[in-house]
Amino acid sequence: MMKIMLDAGHGPNTPGKRSPDQFKEFTFTSSVADHAKTLLEAYENVTIYFAHSKNEDIPLKERTDKANRLNVNCYVAIHANAFGNGTTWNDANGIETYVYLSKPKEALELAERVQKNLVIATGLTNRGVKSADFHILRETNMTAILAECGFYTNKNELQLIKTDSYQKTCAEAIVKGIVDQYKLKKKNNTSSNQKTKTLYKVQIGAYSNKKNAEKIVKALQEKGYDPIIVND
Repeated sequence: MMKIMLDAGHGPNTPGKRSPDQFKEFTFTSSVADHAKTLLEAYENVTIYFAHSKNEDIPLKERTDKANRLNVNCYVAIHANAFGNGTTWNDANGIETYVYLSKPKEALELAERVQKNLVIATGLTNRGVKSADFHILRETNMTAILAECGFYTNKNELQLIKTDSYQKTCAEAIVKGIVDQYKLKKKNNTSSNQKTKTLYKVQIGAYSNKKNAEKIVKALQEKGYDPIIVND
């Protein structure tokens, strides 16, 4: 069983840690973590844990203690970056991923894969894989990395960071790096697909006419669902 801990950097009430226009870093990191969890759950023999909470700020020590107690195999911290004191806009930009100062072999390999996929997927500047004495890298007993997915002190990158599409893109890139590193295999999802078909019924009576209902069906189909139209 592969146990992975996802850590959405900071928390809903962390002082600072927001853009000059007051967008919270945690709004971004928690969304990326949610998307990554959903993606990873499609793989065999994988259990996902969160180090963070959406309701309160969790101290770093509690996060790493939890990871060590659960004996997870891999710890991935997700962040957005800032330059300076975070209160003014600037031109710092790009993607970077961190490992601990000793540059553990497996952590370095995972970081390189995640960094590569984030740069390719986002098209942002490659700032490289770096080492740092961050708590979550130092105090975890397992492979641990920290990904910085763009600067929220950069107006252009913040506009990306705020969007669900960019958050999904970052999640997909991080997950691809994890999947490539650990050679995870997709589940056979025939039964889950069948279940999805029964969940999406578009009632004609709920809309102005059948044509509108058909548009909704088409939109659902484009997202990979298989809805049906039913009458009231």
